[in-house]
Amino acid sequence: MRSVLLGLVVLILASCGGQQESNTIVIKGKVKFPDDQFKMMIYKRDGFDKIIVDSFKLNADNSYSYAMKVDEPGVYTLDCMKWQTVQFWAEDENLEIDFRGRDTAKMKIKNPPFVYINGGRNNEVLNLLNWNNHRNYQLMIGLSQSAYKNLKNVPAEYGAMIGEVYGVLGDDSDARTKYIVENYTDRNSLIAAIASLRYSRNKKLIDRSLAKFEARKPNYAPVVKYKKNVIEALALKERLNIGKVAPDFKFKTKEGKEVSPRDFKGKYLIIDFWASWCGPCRNEIPNVEKIYKEFKDKGVDVLSVSIDKKESDWFKALEEENMPWTQLRTPDAGKGIMKTYQFSGIPYIILLDKDNKIIGKNLRGDALRKAVEEAVK
Repeated sequence: MRSVLLGLVVLILASCGGQQESNTIVIKGKVKFPDDQFKMMIYKRDGFDKIIVDSFKLNADNSYSYAMKVDEPGVYTLDCMKWQTVQFWAEDENLEIDFRGRDTAKMKIKNPPFVYINGGRNNEVLNLLNWNNHRNYQLMIGLSQSAYKNLKNVPAEYGAMIGEVYGVLGDDSDARTKYIVENYTDRNSLIAAIASLRYSRNKKLIDRSLAKFEARKPNYAPVVKYKKNVIEALALKERLNIGKVAPDFKFKTKEGKEVSPRDFKGKYLIIDFWASWCGPCRNEIPNVEKIYKEFKDKGVDVLSVSIDKKESDWFKALEEENMPWTQLRTPDAGKGIMKTYQFSGIPYIILLDKDNKIIGKNLRGDALRKAVEEAVK
């Protein structure tokens, strides 16, 4: 781990020193079914933070044209009136992006169609990445529905099956992204594909592709920023290795009492990060409850941490699920805790020993049960 961090530091120092010039690009298009309640919006992500760049209205004929000053090249999101979004690469390419817009069906389901970007070479890469994500999501919906129909009466088996399905879909999506990283080193937007992969799993591919890229374009600001972020993420990940004491946190219960994992020292502790709106989270709860009831007399406890944005949604889910263990909610919709514990998807379940040391991560279904069984032995 230290050699990886030192190597990245050397690469950053070697690539520092270039100032990025700003450009202005024009983004235009039409919205077939506009929703006048909302504006068009452009924003970017910085970690878990959403930074709004600007918002604007449609013209009278439902078209739009926006001149965007790009001080920092990279991936941005164009939000079409809260009905559709598309990620695009902003640097030096004018873009044309049409949207369907508002859902006109009687039964509205949040599953918007794929949005194509008419742009240049950099946005060809974004089209490939967006299409990969779109198809992955469609498969996730279809396979989840199929599994639910067959296993809805056995929630624990359904939860385990969904965990396996999502794992396979994740591997498939990564394989497609790796193809893009391998074959599009001649595009500045390569960094968007690289950032979609886990550095720890794909170090050789990423380092090799970045070397090709930097031979063509050294001192490129988005690459320098990416390497800096990787160093920070690796340092955080090292703190989460098996056998390390889990990072502490304090959040409030429904009654307003502050609780921390440290309060459970002397017990084996399952920490379940979840949210009311997360289907797989809700499906995993019966499995966690069975384990809790079976092993609570053997020194096992559970701590659920919701990342719900709205307190009312959390309260409603607590009443529906009636979980017989301590419940907490983060005050920032999970931004801080997701960075600290390095996860982007939920449910994310970890297991701590009696000294708050990590003995299992990203556990679900049978994997969670086996980890608990091994611990109490």
